[in-house]
Amino acid sequence: MDSRVAVVSGGGTGIGAAVAGTLAGDGYDVFVIGRRADVLDAAAARIGEECGRPGAVTPVTADLTDPEQLDRVLAALDGRTVDVVVNNAGGYLAGDTGSLAGTAAFWRSNLDANVLTAVLLTEALRPSLRRPGGRVILVSSIAAQRGGGGPYSAAKAALHGWAYDLAAQLGPEEITVNVISPGYVAETEFFGDRMTPEGHAQRVAATLVGRAGVPADIAEAVRYLASPRAGYVTGQVLGVNGGSVLGR
Repeated sequence: MDSRVAVVSGGGTGIGAAVAGTLAGDGYDVFVIGRRADVLDAAAARIGEECGRPGAVTPVTADLTDPEQLDRVLAALDGRTVDVVVNNAGGYLAGDTGSLAGTAAFWRSNLDANVLTAVLLTEALRPSLRRPGGRVILVSSIAAQRGGGGPYSAAKAALHGWAYDLAAQLGPEEITVNVISPGYVAETEFFGDRMTPEGHAQRVAATLVGRAGVPADIAEAVRYLASPRAGYVTGQVLGVNGGSVLGR
């Protein structure tokens, strides 16, 4: 039987790299996608060494907001069946809201980065998903549930509604679609140099468990949803946030 295949967007750093490492350690051949070739190459080499499987991770440099660049992903896969797609690419993109044109660009950039990347990757791989048993996982954010991020919050919330539609469409083929909604996760590039000690402490205090999340917390949630044990779980939003937003 061929090795299982996972595709992880935004897989060079932070949550995406942790997901790629976890799945590679579980025996998947992992394809990591991102825009920075050097970052992807370094992550692939490191993960391969850590899991004792050099070559377990294949880097694919592509901008997933550009439909033409999806061909790079398909070429790298070379017709292989895909077991798991993890749509992790995205982030908060700052913008100038001093004019209507600036506001439009601000919103479009966040929608493109967080929604269009997931839609285009999933649609490109949809014919290749394993039937039955494929898994589509979308990485959202606590901001989708409590706001606070403007267009970023709106974009992440859009993933929820789309996931419900996609789950209904793919369910008859026994392909599951779920969303993971992380809370505050340290050790990522999300905040860049914007995070202060006070901001960190405030976010930790908002949890019920008294600590920040780490990328491995999200990777373990992916591991579960990707597994056969989660075959009866679809169309759900799984909050991994330390209790800072309660289930609803």
